[in-house]
Amino acid sequence: MNIRRASGKDIDSLIKLLQEVLEIHANIRPDIFISGTTKYTRSDLLEKLANDEEPIYVAVDENDEVMGYAFCALKQQPFSTNMVPFKSLYIDDLCVDSKCRGQHIGEQLFEYVKAEAKRLGCYEITLAVWAGNDGAERFYDRIGFKTKERIMEYIL
Repeated sequence: MNIRRASGKDIDSLIKLLQEVLEIHANIRPDIFISGTTKYTRSDLLEKLANDEEPIYVAVDENDEVMGYAFCALKQQPFSTNMVPFKSLYIDDLCVDSKCRGQHIGEQLFEYVKAEAKRLGCYEITLAVWAGNDGAERFYDRIGFKTKERIMEYIL
């Protein structure tokens, strides 16, 4: 397995995996997510691939086929004047192809992202997990993530 920055040749594979993730979320929250769609379009992906502030990393097999991805975004803190300034790497989306799960690809992707975050001078790596995505929560707990804050909702 190799991990590298995604390129244009990976777009079809990225869309396929984005569809997998969307269906997980649509099953958890059909009131919010639209089944059969994706978070990003082909043109969105082309823009992201060219943006160093939003790197996309892919785990590929020996045939250079995508087995998983990590969509990331560099963010500058603080959100207000009462916070210490620092750089953060936000994992916007992380997915391992359902056919490849159990091979520690997610952990290896995270280790790569962690090394990149350190190289880029980040203080932390953050991400969000939808309530009800128990498998993702267990995975992130296992690799060392801790709850920093919670977003709560009141549906009208």
